[in-house]
Amino acid sequence: MIDEQIIQNWLVNEGLFKEKIQDPNANFHYIINYPENHIIDIVQPNSKVDAIIIGCATQIAPEQLALMKDTSNSEKNDYIWDVRYILNSFLLDFNLQVENNELKQFLITDEIFEDGLTKNELIKGIKKVFKAKIQCIWKLEQTFGVATYDSENLNDDNNMFV
Repeated sequence: MIDEQIIQNWLVNEGLFKEKIQDPNANFHYIINYPENHIIDIVQPNSKVDAIIIGCATQIAPEQLALMKDTSNSEKNDYIWDVRYILNSFLLDFNLQVENNELKQFLITDEIFEDGLTKNELIKGIKKVFKAKIQCIWKLEQTFGVATYDSENLNDDNNMFV
């Protein structure tokens, strides 16, 4: 079984640890900052005592959705396929929430099993999940343009960059 305290110590030592949250579906669940102001979850689900999951859910900001609405279905469809290819190339698991041919949210996860779990692999997994997220954001901006964000809501949990 994975030693929770070792994982927490690694995260604290690297300055990533934000908080531990109560999760009835997990043996432990941490929220980390990587990089600053980007939230990533580190979870050991109850159903997987020999693995941890590194995950990041990202909602597309209303400003970005507004830019999407002004484009053709073909361009939106091409973007969704590009996101699939990007995430698949990172060898990550992902789930895309698409409505009316528009990407509303995406979830990216990676899994590390106990026999391969080291501090190095944990940090590499965190970086890989973040880099995949940022690739999707950059592709969104390249395809639809850069939205102007309301600075008061930039750190809102529903923001694209959360």
